[in-house]
Amino acid sequence: MINILRKAGVKSSTMYAAGFASIGLSFASWLTSKSVEHAGLDRADRWGIFIGQWAPTFFALGVALRIEETQDTEVPRSKHDIREELIEAGYAEGRAPSRAGV
Repeated sequence: MINILRKAGVKSSTMYAAGFASIGLSFASWLTSKSVEHAGLDRADRWGIFIGQWAPTFFALGVALRIEETQDTEVPRSKHDIREELIEAGYAEGRAPSRAGV
């Protein structure tokens, strides 16, 4: 599902915005239902809760899309680069790394 959203061009920021909009819409629907429908507070609460339940889904999709976006920006490293980083880390810790595999 995340791949489909990404191919459609949906960004994580869009999902975060939809989550915040859902919170605002939840309050607006509760207020509107309470004042316009005259069906009682229970019905207004149900409308507010129904729309308010969308927000966590939008935020979770935003997080999943953000993870996908950050994974795409990582540059794959070669084995040589990783080996050199490990050697440098060994020197930084004050010990000489083994060059047995060279």
